[in-house]
Amino acid sequence: MKRGFKQVVITGMTLAMVVGGATSAFAKNDRDRFDDRYIQNKSKYTQNNNNKNNNNNSNNKPGNSNGGITINNNGTMNFVINFNDISGGDVEWAIKNIMSLASKKIFEGYEDGTFKPRATISRVEAITAAVRLLGLEDKAKSQEEMSTKLNFKDADKIPSWAVGYVAVALENDLFAETMASVEPSKPADRLWATTLLVKAMKLDDEARAKMNTKLSFRDASAIPAGSVGYVAVAVEKGLIQGFEDNTFRPNQPVTRAQMAALIDRTSDQMPEYDKDTRVGKVTAAVSGNVLVTVKDGTTTTTPLAPNAFVFRNGVAATLADIQVGDEVKIKMFNNVGYMIEVTKNGTGTPANTFTIDGTLSTYPIYAGGYISAIGVTQTVYGQDPVNKLYQVSVDVNIEGSGQLIPGTAVQVKGTGETINYIKIK
Repeated sequence: MKRGFKQVVITGMTLAMVVGGATSAFAKNDRDRFDDRYIQNKSKYTQNNNNKNNNNNSNNKPGNSNGGITINNNGTMNFVINFNDISGGDVEWAIKNIMSLASKKIFEGYEDGTFKPRATISRVEAITAAVRLLGLEDKAKSQEEMSTKLNFKDADKIPSWAVGYVAVALENDLFAETMASVEPSKPADRLWATTLLVKAMKLDDEARAKMNTKLSFRDASAIPAGSVGYVAVAVEKGLIQGFEDNTFRPNQPVTRAQMAALIDRTSDQMPEYDKDTRVGKVTAAVSGNVLVTVKDGTTTTTPLAPNAFVFRNGVAATLADIQVGDEVKIKMFNNVGYMIEVTKNGTGTPANTFTIDGTLSTYPIYAGGYISAIGVTQTVYGQDPVNKLYQVSVDVNIEGSGQLIPGTAVQVKGTGETINYIKIK
């Protein structure tokens, strides 16, 4: 039964919610469509064909976790991404970046199941991730590199396991020529991390050519003259932007979530990107774990891992949610797609339009006699239920019979973070 009104006032309890405030992220758009209205249950983002963890690492070095891509004895791919602390609007925006890097063991979490997204990243952790990004981890772990006698003033402070990584980074010109000390435990700041990854992209010459660029940031004067070109290149390549107040904040420490986003953006522009990533428009619904796309008139068939990660409208989805006409980016491993991101919806609707089937997790929250917000729990196969608080439009259309109380099955539709349609099932 369709109710003949746009908004409805339902008698009932208003449940107060504690919602953590979001912090400014690494770039203006780093938080995607998440803000301080976002809440989520303690979650474990786990994809695992065998439903068990087969990694028994005993050390707790940064970046060595029990997650990633492995190949089973039968040749099938196995995914384990198991972080129990990626919740809250201030870090959820980086989920796809974290999963992308952790799955290829470029930038991982810790053995205790955490990623520590809010923790600042140390310089030695950032160096390790940059070397892995370049595909040089095996070299960094070789006996020859591990036994290198480094000439930095604080070489004795570099952890023994990291000596090879620092040596390889030095050999590949990832450090400034004037850098006399590594300061391995020092938090990496925005300027230092930006320079490191521009160097990893082998864009030193381009950066030097842009040293006289007039940066538009309000605090541009705080950026050393010899670093201006690196910031200019990073901005031009879309690796980093400023904050909402048009500041760059060069000395602000970088969190692990922010670093994941920066490294993932960098990886998309590395020379190896084309062979590890496919883009195209979907021409048929996913069937038999195969995705068919077309680009420039050429049709490509891509086999997908059964538990491939899917992101649509910035949130976790399933293979069944991929629609004909969607424009997608497929990340590959051993010629198998393990992550699919819908970059543009094929329905002609805005990319941030959503439809969710789930259950109410809260009583409606009222403001001015109208429903202002509700919580909806969505279950995605292979993941713990996701509970999210949505703003409700004043013009919301409500259909169906029943009460809006916790546990009620609903379908909600909206744009961005605002619901404009509720169907009570």
